[in-house]
This record gives sequence, structure tokens and C-alpha cells, in this order.
Amino acid sequence: MRVTARRETETASNATHLTSRARRLRRDSTIPERVFWGRLRAGRLGALKWRRQYVIGAYVVDFYCARVGLAIEVDGVTHVGREEKDAERTRYLRQRGLKVSRVTDDDVLRNLDSVAASVAVAAGTDL
Repeated sequence: MRVTARRETETASNATHLTSRARRLRRDSTIPERVFWGRLRAGRLGALKWRRQYVIGAYVVDFYCARVGLAIEVDGVTHVGREEKDAERTRYLRQRGLKVSRVTDDDVLRNLDSVAASVAVAAGTDL
């Protein structure tokens, strides 16, 4: 019983940590994330509801639509050299039945319409 209580406390502590981290990431979002959020929010992409910096299990994903089970990761310079960790995150999310779409900061800033179109296809909706 003691081990179970400790695990529950660790799980609750981790959830609180991730929620705080998600809030901080929303507050300190990058310019490409802000630009992309402007395209996603308020049903602007296929009338879907998106969440920003959303906790899923052990991870915080950049954008998430529960209705279609799609997580979007916007990868910038902070992801250079972290390809294995990114692949691990993608595997984790896919094992939970989610679709994962990765886009780069550069694509968001230079080809926002194309990125939005590819996300719409992944979500199975129209722009």
C-alpha cells in the first residue's frame, strides 16, 4: 500500500509540474508558435477546436485537437540534436492512438498556407 501511495504522489507531482510547464510554454511561446496559433485558434482551421501547449501523458505538445486526435509539433532550433527524443515523443503519442504532425519554424514563417493545408489534410478537414 505504501508503494501505491508513493506512486500516486509522484504521478500527481509530475502532473502538476507538467501543467506548470505548459502554462510557462504558453506564456513564452516562440514567434512561429504564435503565428501558427493565430491560424488555428477560434475554429479558423476546419472549425476545429485546438489546444495550445497541451499535456498528454508525460509530454506537452505544441498544439492538440482532441476531436481528430492530432498533435502538432513546431520544431525549431531547440530541436536540433534532439531527434531521438523527438522520435521517442512521437512513438509515445502514436502508441496512444494519436496522429502526429511535425512542422518546422521556417515552414510556419515562410509557408503558413501550405502548413495549414497539410494540417487540414492530416485532420481530415477542409480549410
